[in-house]
Formats: sequence, structure tokens, C-alpha cells
Amino acid sequence: MNATLRPCPQIALPWLAGLLAGRSVADAPAPQWQLIEVGSGDESLFRQAHIPGATWLDITRLEQAPLWNKVPDAQLLHVLLEHGLCSTSSVILYSRTMTAAARVGHLLLYAGVKDVRLLDGNLASWRTAGLPLTAGPSRRHVPVATFGSPFPAHPDYLIDTYQAKALMTQADGTLASIRSHAEFIGATSGYSYIPVCGEIPGACWGRAGVSGDINSMSDFQHPDGRMKSPAAISAFWSENGIVPTRQTAFYCGTGWRASLAFFYARAMGWPRISVYDGGWFEWSSDPVNPRVSMLQSSAESTVRTPPRSAALLHESAHTTA
Repeated sequence: MNATLRPCPQIALPWLAGLLAGRSVADAPAPQWQLIEVGSGDESLFRQAHIPGATWLDITRLEQAPLWNKVPDAQLLHVLLEHGLCSTSSVILYSRTMTAAARVGHLLLYAGVKDVRLLDGNLASWRTAGLPLTAGPSRRHVPVATFGSPFPAHPDYLIDTYQAKALMTQADGTLASIRSHAEFIGATSGYSYIPVCGEIPGACWGRAGVSGDINSMSDFQHPDGRMKSPAAISAFWSENGIVPTRQTAFYCGTGWRASLAFFYARAMGWPRISVYDGGWFEWSSDPVNPRVSMLQSSAESTVRTPPRSAALLHESAHTTA
């Protein structure tokens, strides 16, 4: 199986339904594959209804306040081993919002899990198709002792603010903003807990979805929620200067939407890609960092540090969207 080049970064509903039914499927995963629903903090929705055979993974264990960046590598490794995940695992992810599954999927790829797939259409499409659901708590994972390869295997898949700045000085470097148009032009930050509007100077707009919905990736989706083809995404990216010959880091507010863009670029075989983990939240939190806005001619005001209670809205916003 070639886990790098796929015609689409997601797997189809009939494929997963067949796999769960024990039928032979093309491009089958490893025998000890896992189906994981990604949630945020509260397992109650999973307990009410989930895809049979799925276990639950709390994304809040993989990122941390105040900026919702990835947890330290040692902590990430601990969580993955606790969930029985290692370098040779085959993992199928879904969630109540595609961006949550993509965020976890990207971190698994960063860690070195070789086979990571996303369910096309997510749980909503599974429900609409009338496919079976079950209730009850997540079964316990069987932990593994070792990851099986150097950790993380792909540190280049994630960059920090210092590296983002360095990338912008490269002749072939691109920062791709996976944000709504209103966010990109500085009309809104998009988030209740990010007080500053604007954009990173020189960033290219990679599009996202509906303004006012930080989970929306409607520019990447068909009306029924299924994901558009990589060719369709490549077309509007290239119009905005986002092309495979450049070293490209995708970012959004805190990394969720950017992770889905990363999956697309990886499916298309782009060789030099990453996610800027801090995104607009971290960049805009430091008043030293330059900012631009199409709607404001004056410099942005000093950034206020959001209270912890406001930052915690990150979790509920993604969960309830």
C-alpha cells in the first residue's frame, strides 16, 4: 500500500462499511487497525451513538492551553502508546467535525504512524446513509510498550513561529492561510478568544469555508459534506500562488483547518509541507510580529492576553459546531 499518494485524502463510507462487515476491501489496512472517533473533552456524544468498533480519543490530551499547540513530544508519545498506537498502526479517524479528525491525523503523521486515513463525510454522512450506529462507552485500549521508530519520525511536518518567519525569507517559501475570506482580509479574527484581526504579511490565501464558523471547510467540500477532489483544491490553490514546487506551511487559527489542507497536499504528493502549529493565534499574540489588514490602514493595537476562561471556549466551539 502506498500511504503517501492517494486519489483522495479520505476513505469512502462503503469501503469502511465493508471493512466492518468483514468483507474484502481494496487497499486494506493492517490486521490490527483501529477506528477512532475524535472528541473534545466530553465523551457523552460518543456514548450516545458512534460507529460500531470505534474507540474514543480526546483531542484535548494532544494540545494544550493557552495557544492550543501540540503538547510536548514526551506527552504525545505517552498518549499514543496508551491508545495502542505505534509506527506500524493503521488508523481510520472520524469526528463530529472533519477538522478535529484532521488535526489528530496530522499529529499521528508527525509522530510517525505510517497509515492514517480520514472518513469522507465524517459521522454526519454515515448517519445520513443509514449505516449502523451503536451506543455505549469506549472500549479500553490495549497499550503498547514502544512506538517502534524514532519519535517523532517527521518533525518537519510541524513548524513554530521562528521557523514560520524563516520560511517567509526563503525565495521558495510559502505560508498558506487556511482561513475564511473574512479572516484573511481582517474583518474578523474568527475566534471569540483571539482579539486581533488581520493576517501574516505575505501569506497566500488557501481558503477554508463559511465566515463565522471556525470548523467550516465548505470550500473543500461538496454540499453533502463529502470532500472535493485534490485536483479541485489544487486549482484554487494555484490561483493564489500555493503550488507544489514551493516549501509550504499551512496555518489557520490554531491548527485544525490547516491540518486538513496538509492532508490534501500530502495526498497530492507535495514534497515539502508542514503545519504552522501556532497559527494566527500565536502570531497575533506577540505585538512584535507584523500584521496586515485589508480593512485597516493603521497598525493593530496592542494584543490583549485572553483569559483562560475565554481560551477554553476553543474546545466547546469545535465540539458543538
